Amino acid sequence: MDNRQCVGTSPVPEPPAPRRRALRRALVASLAGGVVAGTVLMLLPHERRHGPAAPPAAGPQARSRAQVPALTTVTYGVPAALSGLTALIGRQERLVRAQPQDARAWAVLGSAYVERGRRAGDAADYPKAERALRSSLEVRGGRNTEALDGLAALALARRDFPAAKDYGEQALKAAPKRWQAYPPLIDAYTGLGDYEKARSSLDKLLALRTDAAARPAVMARASAVYRDRGWREDAVAQLTDAAAAARTPAEQAAWLTGLGQLAWERGDLADALRHFEAALRLDPDQRAAAVGRARTLAALGRTPQALAAYRAAVARRPDPADLLELGELYESLGQPGVAEEQYTRMKAAVRQAVSGGVDEELLIGRFEADHGDPWDGVERLREEWRRQPGIEVADALGWALHRAGEDEEALTYATTATDKAKGGGVRSALYAFHRGVIEAELERYGPARRHLEEALRINPYFSPLKAPMAREALRELGDVPDEPPPSE
Repeated sequence: MDNRQCVGTSPVPEPPAPRRRALRRALVASLAGGVVAGTVLMLLPHERRHGPAAPPAAGPQARSRAQVPALTTVTYGVPAALSGLTALIGRQERLVRAQPQDARAWAVLGSAYVERGRRAGDAADYPKAERALRSSLEVRGGRNTEALDGLAALALARRDFPAAKDYGEQALKAAPKRWQAYPPLIDAYTGLGDYEKARSSLDKLLALRTDAAARPAVMARASAVYRDRGWREDAVAQLTDAAAAARTPAEQAAWLTGLGQLAWERGDLADALRHFEAALRLDPDQRAAAVGRARTLAALGRTPQALAAYRAAVARRPDPADLLELGELYESLGQPGVAEEQYTRMKAAVRQAVSGGVDEELLIGRFEADHGDPWDGVERLREEWRRQPGIEVADALGWALHRAGEDEEALTYATTATDKAKGGGVRSALYAFHRGVIEAELERYGPARRHLEEALRINPYFSPLKAPMAREALRELGDVPDEPPPSE
């Protein structure tokens, strides 16, 4: 099923000097952006005293901003509305037919295809994007940074991190002072497990002078790096500022969705739901917010609403990961037949994604480990680790090895996924759970208990199937010493 397309350390950036600076930035954004940005600012002091506050509502000014100027270009990391992308694609298609030697027109068309495919979950746009972007390079090679940016974005959409790194580095070499080259490079380095280069690239991005239009995207990229570093509060602060400074409803919805995901990861269900619903009010096409809302409703025990929300989210163009998630929810509810239907749909969606050049080996490996042939999962994930050794792959490979009965080797990968000294520092309930189960199987009961407790402390609702397993495993462990007693 593998139709994939292959092609100096700097100091770790310090988090922003915390809150006074964030408040000053939000104040500037509120003066420039009006009511919605001001609402975010007003909520920040409340967050410091009482925890995360409610997201900004879609007030009159936010609604009026739906009438924004037509898109003329697409930049990686700057969210755009689906309707605007479709209109832009129509204009660019007419333009390249009339002027086939216009390299920029081809590059904008290709980037618009990438972003629409990513937003709509439709990999059929990716081959069209590749043809357009390569047409741009054929017309004008060399310093064609727009085409290189588009190819880097396309590689990221396909989970081809080596190709994204190659194109991103070419674009950066052609024009080192362009901020647009850095966000895709940061994501490529992260996918390859090169966290030092990701942080170094962020350091350089933050040192550039960027205009007001670029700052929300820069703050959002900083948030992602801080999240991977384990700096949760700073990640939230950056995304809150990005939402305050957003220039369109689609942008603001994307940053609110990110805030919802951060709230979900720390197990704050009320805050997650508020952010996901606020994002959907601004942009009903925000698929990640729709699935996040469904996931949160399920964790809150609002099962009928959760199932309805999931079904609505996957009705049009089902994403394989969303279908896997829905299948596991049905499985946790004791409905294996309906769960199997979702897994069958997931396999069909995987085939469609792979036909568009997407690397789905990580998802397939995870599925096989838990619901199919663990050794098939191991083989797929070993190859994925060889090619792009990110933290997600380390965790999945470790778990697949455990499911295949190879716990000693499994622990090396589970340690990589959870050890801050070896990985990115992200705090993941799922990763901690996997490591705890593997350690318990190896009779390392003290560490096993610590990691299982950590998983439930990070997010007690992290999986409808595995969170109950974590609680059961802790009950079976009982009270165990932190380290094994010395031998006599």
